[in-house]
Amino acid sequence: MEVRFREVNPFNCWIWLRFSDIPSKGEKNYIDGVFDSWYVIGRLGGFNSENMQSHEMGSDLSWMDYENEDSSSNLPSLMHNLGEFEYQGCWGRCWVDLGTADAIAIDVLINSLKQVDVDVVKLEELLIGGVNDDWSVEEHPDAIFPSIE
Repeated sequence: MEVRFREVNPFNCWIWLRFSDIPSKGEKNYIDGVFDSWYVIGRLGGFNSENMQSHEMGSDLSWMDYENEDSSSNLPSLMHNLGEFEYQGCWGRCWVDLGTADAIAIDVLINSLKQVDVDVVKLEELLIGGVNDDWSVEEHPDAIFPSIE
């Protein structure tokens, strides 16, 4: 699976998937589940790179001292909205408002889709941002900030 970034507006971002073949109903359901799960974690603030204590600890997590104090100085890192995943032939797309979620959200999605490519359905390409000439996009009704194009 090739990953490419185009112009990314975090508050009005299209994510595009190109499948090797037209995906089956089961494969579509799986992709829908991946994006829904990704959104729920983002909506709950899971993509906050200011609190990555376990990651920063390294490989030995045994008896780690976790800082439990709620740091009010950290900004919330919340994904705002996710549109319904749409399919057209070998293409799929989804609109997302990443809100204040950190860019780690994109890495988590890429890592997940790389494994989907190996285990579930062959993905040729993942495009983050931009538009496709052969599948026009309108201003998403849930967009808080209009696109600048």
